[in-house]
This record gives sequence, C-alpha cells and structure tokens, in this order.
Amino acid sequence: MNTVLRFGVWIAAAGVFQLVGGCGVAALPCRLTSATLKIVPLVGHAAAVPFDACSAAID
Repeated sequence: MNTVLRFGVWIAAAGVFQLVGGCGVAALPCRLTSATLKIVPLVGHAAAVPFDACSAAID
C-alpha cells in the first residue's frame, strides 16, 4: 500500500508541475519564500522584496 501511495503522490506532483509551466517551476522557490516572509509583521514585506525581484527576473 505504501508503494501505491507514493506513486499517487508522484503523479499528483507531476500534474501540478505540468500546469505551472517551465518558468513557473523555476520561480516557485522564490515565490514561496516571499509569501512566507510577508507573513512576518513589520519587516516581512521589506524582507520579501529581493525574492519578489528574483521571481520577476525568472519570469
């Protein structure tokens, strides 16, 4: 059963990456880091600026 679950997870991940596209997959780490930093009060948006620029440069 563990193998079936693992296979299902890989299929789901492949489907998500297929929808996002090439540049979107490359920019995903920058976008996730930026979104995580924006949660931090007061300094979050300022700290996320370089990661927003990173994702914009990749796109």
